[in-house]
Amino acid sequence: MSTSGVDGHPGSPRGRARIPGRHGDPAPADAYRRTGGEPPGRVGPAAEGTAPVGRPGRVPMPPAAGGRAGRATVGGAPAGAAPAGGRARVGGSAAVGARASVARATVPPAAGGPGGPAGPVGPGGGRRGAGGPAAARPPRRKRKRLNTLVAGFAVLIMLAGLGVVGFTWYSTRVVLPNEVPLPLSTTVYAADGKSIVAKLGSENRTFVTIDQIPQHVQDAVAAAEDRNFYKHSGVDYKGIARAAWNNFIGGDKQGASTITQQYARNAFDNLQDDTYGRKVKEAILASKLNDKYTKPQIMQHYLNVIYFGRGAYGIEAAAQTYFNTSAAKLTPAQGAVLAALIKQPVASQTHQGYDPAVNPTDARSRWQYVIDGMVAEGWLGVPGRPDRPTEYPKVLPPPKDGNGFGVKTPSGNVVNYVRQELEQWGICSDSGAPGKPACVDELRDGGYRIKTTIDWRLQKALEAAAQPDRKGSVLHGQPKNLMAAAVSIDPGNGRVLAYYGGDSGADFDYAGKNTNANGDIVGGHPPGSSFKVYTLAAAIDAGISVKSHWDATPFKPSGFKDKVQNAGRGAGVCGKWCTLEESTIRSYNVPFFHVTEEIGPDRVVEMAKRAGVGTMWTVDPPKPYDLTASEAAELAPRRFDRVVGYGQYPITVLDHANGLATLANDGKYNKAHFVLSVEKQDKTTGEWVSVPGTGEKLHKTGGQQRIRAEVAREVTAVLKEIPEKNNADLDGGRDAAGKTGTWEHNGTPRNAHAWMVGYDRNVATAVWVGSRDAKKPTIVDDDGNDIGGSSFPAKLWKRYMDTALKGKANADLPTVTGMGDADTGNGTEPAPPSPPPIQPSTPPGCDPLCPPDDDGNGNGNGPPTVPTLPATPPPVGIDGTGGGLLPTTPPRTTRGY
Repeated sequence: MSTSGVDGHPGSPRGRARIPGRHGDPAPADAYRRTGGEPPGRVGPAAEGTAPVGRPGRVPMPPAAGGRAGRATVGGAPAGAAPAGGRARVGGSAAVGARASVARATVPPAAGGPGGPAGPVGPGGGRRGAGGPAAARPPRRKRKRLNTLVAGFAVLIMLAGLGVVGFTWYSTRVVLPNEVPLPLSTTVYAADGKSIVAKLGSENRTFVTIDQIPQHVQDAVAAAEDRNFYKHSGVDYKGIARAAWNNFIGGDKQGASTITQQYARNAFDNLQDDTYGRKVKEAILASKLNDKYTKPQIMQHYLNVIYFGRGAYGIEAAAQTYFNTSAAKLTPAQGAVLAALIKQPVASQTHQGYDPAVNPTDARSRWQYVIDGMVAEGWLGVPGRPDRPTEYPKVLPPPKDGNGFGVKTPSGNVVNYVRQELEQWGICSDSGAPGKPACVDELRDGGYRIKTTIDWRLQKALEAAAQPDRKGSVLHGQPKNLMAAAVSIDPGNGRVLAYYGGDSGADFDYAGKNTNANGDIVGGHPPGSSFKVYTLAAAIDAGISVKSHWDATPFKPSGFKDKVQNAGRGAGVCGKWCTLEESTIRSYNVPFFHVTEEIGPDRVVEMAKRAGVGTMWTVDPPKPYDLTASEAAELAPRRFDRVVGYGQYPITVLDHANGLATLANDGKYNKAHFVLSVEKQDKTTGEWVSVPGTGEKLHKTGGQQRIRAEVAREVTAVLKEIPEKNNADLDGGRDAAGKTGTWEHNGTPRNAHAWMVGYDRNVATAVWVGSRDAKKPTIVDDDGNDIGGSSFPAKLWKRYMDTALKGKANADLPTVTGMGDADTGNGTEPAPPSPPPIQPSTPPGCDPLCPPDDDGNGNGNGPPTVPTLPATPPPVGIDGTGGGLLPTTPPRTTRGY
């Protein structure tokens, strides 16, 4: 007998919730029914093949002549009239496939018998006179004819059932579980192997073997769903007959009751309908499963298939979803909670289900029913078994942002790069390569365990600082159109430590590349003066010293509509004689235009490419170019003119961070990457094994030397002067190199993009702040001030870097050497000022002891003349006022800075 048919535990509805389909869709309302069972309010097993007295839907039959009401049963003993108080049986037993007997169709009790409408306990029972039993009894001949018709009909049902069973058995190829690939979810972890970046798949399922499921969990499931699981042959034939009869008379459709039958129904796509033919095929599969597999194997298959609610398929996903633990660590109390969920994990039209967060009263009652069943079966509270739990365990509430399944989280954008790396390794293809599955499908159903480079502590720190709508973040409380993006990389190996491109991996990624509705690649932002780090490196690499002098006077180049200016600062404090070092620190644009013209824009593009910038967009029209697929000379100056020297052309935040990491690593390039390892489970052993050809591949010497080390160090030496002057000096006086950058909106005086980028030996980070509202592209703070690189971007960069570098060694950065030709440059040295005439301090022919020269005729009668020396000029600061610091909000420029 299957105890899964018991509906009478406290609070249970008569209906049974069918397990949702492959995609979690709830079954129709008329499918939430259960075979057999006790009436609501009664706890205990129900007799198979019978129903409570007076249950609706029974067909009243007259009693046998001279006797009490009896039952006619199909598939029992030979046909014949039953003696008084006995039963009449039609037909004999038949074996199917040499093992299973044909299900018996039970005929309801006759009218006037116990439980019939006119019986002693039926409606109208106990009355005398015209309405009593004697008056209701039909003539003997009529009763005999009716019995014959019923018996004949029962035989017809039996023969029809035999035909269906036989035809299905011999003509259907039954596919057994080892041939049915379950859709397994892929879990993407942070570098610690524990923190979950994302879970992917059509179903949230992780496969586990039976030895990973405690015996008490298996017993709890049997107690809840099938207490005779370890004894029966896997099929409830009475349930099949009962379902056939109910279907014939138009009653409730009823499902299978054993664990084996439930598994068969949920494991195979062709058993998802609710018909008599499906039930027969389901029984055949269950019988074959019972022949082929042991009970532990069947239990393993079942517990990897069944739905537990909250999007969790299988016992492992359920353990993680409800208790944040693995199936192997479930306690008896926790296992009973999960077993209780199987009956109805989600609410239906007739019942709220058994999720403790939705229906705590019935959930606890059902839990108690499971515990009682385990005790009754000797599975709890006896020697060698766990003690009976006395307290209901604490269950996690449903997460506010859903079940955590998918990429709609701030860390979800990482999955897009994981997919790209899988494609690079040949695991899948996004371009439809023959013989390769689509990468989306492979991640969704492949059941991988992927460990990424993400440092979970730093990821959380970056999200806390960068999320605009998060309380306590740098942009919290500022105008709603503001958006931030940031990427942090380990220079020594290229591992991406933290990545924030938005709050959902399913939406626009502000830190990387995207594909718009037209199929165009978008996502770059003009880097402004932050791009000067590559121009400076290209100049030093070309032999130009940072001590060389350049003209900073604004001017209009031939063919340009507007002047090249220095962010509205004129010629600055150095005019026509600005060193390249000073021009970098003060972020003057005009000298960098001249430098780019001197060495050629192709050398600037080439340096950015060598550092790690892979994609750059033109502006009018906007079009992406893959720098890695073309020679720089082919792209510049044709596509990228001299303004590339100070950052007009958009790049991604990820590429910029990769380029900075190369400079931080003394010119050794490591490709930014996200995946450390890829594993797939061996379903035979349950062990996770590495997927061949995948995994992190580090350079043996710490990186590819793409930029000469002395060049990278000279750039770093110049850049380390900048953070302190831009409100971004790190805690503890730690050395760090950095550069701000700002670009205006389409030549207007309002800013649209602001950057702060920088690094030390341990971490390189790029931060961008812009607008997420196309209708409000400019960026201002809540006071209406323009946002520049030294405001919010610098604040965000400093906050994150202080966290990321906590506990790291403080490495001193190099100092400027002045390597290269200092005489290069178009600067014009100002003429030295004429010295003032020197007045003699004493009259001619007189020594210091001469008397005063009172009359001024030089005869010593007057006071001595003191020479007038030129006054020492006051120190001049970055902003030209002598303060020595950059202003909090840099002045505007018509081009960018």
